[in-house]
Amino acid sequence: MNTPVHTLSPYQRSLLSLKRAFKRGALALLLLVAPLTWGQSPSISGTLGAVGSDTMAGLMLRWGETLTARYPDVKLQFQASGSASAPTALVAGTTRLGPMSRPMNTEERGNFIERYGYPPLELKVARDALIVVVHRHNPLRALTRQQVDAIFSTTRTCGADAPIRRWDQLPSTQDWAFGRIALHGRNLTSGTHGLFQKRALCGGLFRNDISEHPGSSAVVAAVGESANAMGYAGFNHLTPAVHAVSLYNDNGTAIPPGETAIQRGDYPLSRYLYLYVNLPPGEALPAPEQALLTLIMSEEGQQIARASGFVPLAQDVLNAQKALSSN
Repeated sequence: MNTPVHTLSPYQRSLLSLKRAFKRGALALLLLVAPLTWGQSPSISGTLGAVGSDTMAGLMLRWGETLTARYPDVKLQFQASGSASAPTALVAGTTRLGPMSRPMNTEERGNFIERYGYPPLELKVARDALIVVVHRHNPLRALTRQQVDAIFSTTRTCGADAPIRRWDQLPSTQDWAFGRIALHGRNLTSGTHGLFQKRALCGGLFRNDISEHPGSSAVVAAVGESANAMGYAGFNHLTPAVHAVSLYNDNGTAIPPGETAIQRGDYPLSRYLYLYVNLPPGEALPAPEQALLTLIMSEEGQQIARASGFVPLAQDVLNAQKALSSN
């Protein structure tokens, strides 16, 4: 039973006041410190290595910076060597994380399974699109798949009757007095190169006079500097120096590459961006890698994707990827 305060001596009342003041101060200190440590864990530390897509370089680095801000002892080192380098690095064991702007092909997946005895974990992390760009003053506004194929390929596998080499062969640019179309694209290690070949050229062969660049930003810059140029690049590299051409879908509707059309897949060259992870079945990821996946699949992580010029995952797709990444 507590002794009534009025029965305490002056000395005892003084001690009681000090104890109460100490408790109030300790509580105030706890409330002050708690928000500063929310979401942080001093036990998480280490360096994450990732090798892969040049298209995803800026996005991966932004995710890495945000992760380090939350966990100061965690660092992300990313080598942007192109999507084709990700499966090779994963198989070699030099990285656990392989960002790719296209899905792994059958051979790449088979090599991984042969090496480890299980498939890589495939995670969709954002939406993107391949866009055809022309100079900002070019009057061209839309192309069919057959026209794109006839411009960029030698095979015309999509069904065009004849190759298109000059601007006056297109109805909307017959008065565009710049003669031959100068083409720009990505190099062989790029996932953008492979996916454009598969989907825009219907698996056909590229022309051998296309100027190849190591990154989409270089493609866009080259097109922006030349009135007779056309190129293909990633959606997030669009600048005021160029404009993206709408593409006709199978119903004959010209679809511009906007966020909603890309997220829903209505734009014909929409695509997912992937992160492949070497995760043995039944095992948990190391804490730094798991923290990165948790960030990517969060609302904050998806807003970072939007700020980087990409498109967040639709909620149902995001929920499915969260379930995969948390197992």
